[in-house]
This record gives sequence, C-alpha cells and structure tokens, in this order.
Amino acid sequence: MNFYLKRLLLLLLALHATLASAQKQAYLPRSIKLPAEIADRDNQFSGLCRYGNLLLLLSESRLQEHAEAKVYALDFASLDAQLTQQTTELPYKKYLLRNLDKLRARIDSTGQHYEGLEGMTVLGNIAYFSVETATSSPYCYVLRGPIDDARNTITLDTHYLVPLAKPTLSNGTHIYNAGFEALASYGQNLLLLYEHNYFTHDNYAFTLPTPDDAPDIPQYVSVKRLPFRVTDMVPTGKNRFIGINYFFSGAEDSVYRPAPTDPNTKFVRAGAGYQNYCRLISLRYKHGRISWKPLFELPKQYMLYNWEGLAAYRGGYFLINDKYGPSNQSTLLYLQKR
Repeated sequence: MNFYLKRLLLLLLALHATLASAQKQAYLPRSIKLPAEIADRDNQFSGLCRYGNLLLLLSESRLQEHAEAKVYALDFASLDAQLTQQTTELPYKKYLLRNLDKLRARIDSTGQHYEGLEGMTVLGNIAYFSVETATSSPYCYVLRGPIDDARNTITLDTHYLVPLAKPTLSNGTHIYNAGFEALASYGQNLLLLYEHNYFTHDNYAFTLPTPDDAPDIPQYVSVKRLPFRVTDMVPTGKNRFIGINYFFSGAEDSVYRPAPTDPNTKFVRAGAGYQNYCRLISLRYKHGRISWKPLFELPKQYMLYNWEGLAAYRGGYFLINDKYGPSNQSTLLYLQKR
C-alpha cells in the first residue's frame, strides 16, 4: 500500500472513531438528588410524565402490598436549579390516587389480577394510566381521571376501564411479568406499546381515542420486530417517540434473550453468560405501523438500573428506575444533551 493510501485509511479510521465517540457522548448523565421520601425504594416508580411545569413520578401503587396509591411531582424550576448547582433541595408534592381500590376490585372480580400501575400520560388535565396484571391474566387495562391541583388528588373514573388483550407466544402462553408499560399520547389518542415485541409472529401495539364521544375500542397497530423490553416512551414530535429499550440478564427474563445467531446477541452476551443492556430508541408511527432505530446507549455504569420511566426535557431525557439498581433506591437521572 502506498504512502497516500495508507494515510487516507488512517484518516478514515480516525474519523470513524471520532464519530463513534461523539455518538456515545451525545448526552451527559446527571444524577438528581431526591428527597428521602421520594428516594425510598418502596415507591417502585414505574413511569414519568410532564404536566405543565411539573415532572410527575408514578408509583407502581401495588395495593396488594398495602402500598399507597400516589403520584409525586417535582417542578422543573427546582430541577433546573439543582442541575445548575444553585441548590440541592427539591420541593415536591404528592397527588393521591382516589378510587384505585374500587377499580382493582372490578379487575379482580372478572378473574384478572391487578399487579400495579405501569405507564402514565396526561392530556389536558386528564391523567391516563396503564395497569399491569398477573402473568396468567389475558388482559391489561387503561384507567383515567382528572387532576385536581387544588386538592392534590387524581380521582379515577370508576366507569372507565378499558381492557387490552395481551399478545401471546405461539403456544398461547403469556410473557412472564409483562404489560403495556409504554404509554404516550399523540394528538387526542393514546399509543400503548407492549413490553415484549420480539414474537416470531405478529407484534402489535394499541391506539385508543380519548374524547368522550369516541368509542373506547383499542385499535391494533403493527410493530416492527423489536428485541429486549420496552419499558416507557415519550412523544417528541409528530408521530415520533423516544423509548427505553432494556435487557435484564436474569434467568426470569430468558424470553428476552435473542438466539445465539441473532445479531442483537452481541449487545447482551458476556462470555458464556449475559449482561444488562439499556439504550434509548427512536420510534415512528406511520401508515399504521411502528418502526424504530437505535438512538443512544446508556453509559456502562447505568446499565444495571431497571429504568422504568422516561420524560423529554430541553433536548435531553429524565429516567427513573423502580427499586432495582446499584443505588438500592429510587434514582432519577437526567441525560443532558451536550
């Protein structure tokens, strides 16, 4: 190889390395210091949502474990102050969820089994929630209720309980501990994405209209086959969303392991075993189909957290875990765009 070709090759390799590094460093992770009450791991946060000038933190509200039904709220001005090191104190408030016990009783009375709240979005002043049920239950559900800022309550409508049929494996069995965790709005509709979207047969999401004069009938949407789990998503533009794409290495999540010959195996194999993996993905809903592409891999030290909630803010993203991760508590992370 002559001198000029060798030099050109070295320049191209350096450019490729620079671009790869820039992609990996597109966001700077910033940890948020939470008040002790919110950092308590027993909150088991399962979703994030923007509501005006507030960031809402959805507790899984596991009533069967005598957990309080609630949503916490942090204001963005205080979050900005902490991010710019003006203060470390975060004031907060708590919205109590009313009537969740009544809706749980309705769910359980049909032979299903309520497990917790997994997703949240707000349209106007109406909050919508997705309910996960036990693995053997054929349906998950959608709930809704108005937010009362004066009383700090969200009173769920006891007449609004929309069932969502869980997709199943080809043998008819359900995916262990899976539900419609990713819930987002687009226009005056909801989009609900199931946690597992790597079936060898059809993969589907649901759309659901929200106006009172529209029928509460979910419509199927085709999903491009997507590996690992999807634990939340947030709208970022017309029919565009960002989602959390997460893989847990534990044996109980073996259904999410790609086949050895699958190209996605390279992300999650570690020698003879598996490793946790997490990235953000870009999703697009067009012509009745959801497609996706990778966006950003989380830094290695944050791969061990079970990220359950996502909210977009100023070009970056807030993420929150449930109770699993090295910190052994609720951890709020902000990915700040560089």
